[in-house]
Amino acid sequence: MVFSSMALFAIGTIGIVIKRNPLIAFLSIEMMLNAANLLFVSFARRWGDDMGLVWVFFVLVVAAAEAAVGLALIINLLRSKPIVDVDEYNQLRG
Repeated sequence: MVFSSMALFAIGTIGIVIKRNPLIAFLSIEMMLNAANLLFVSFARRWGDDMGLVWVFFVLVVAAAEAAVGLALIINLLRSKPIVDVDEYNQLRG
C-alpha cells in the first residue's frame, strides 16, 4: 500500500509539473491528497491506531473544500477566457 501511495503521489506531482491545463493540475492535486489518505489508512491499519483515520477525515474535508473553491475558480476563469494554458492567465496578479 505504501508503494502504491508513493506512485499516486509521484503521478500527481508529474501531472502538476508537466501539464499546463488548470483541470489537469486540479485533478493532480486531488490525486496527491488521495495518496496521502491511502498512506494514512495503511499506517493506521499497520499500527492499529485510529488516529490515521481521523487525519483521513480532515484531509477529505480539505479536499472537498478545495474541490468546491477550485472548480468555481476554474469555471470562472474558463468563462472569461476560454484558454487552457495556465501561463496565459494573469487576472489573479495584483
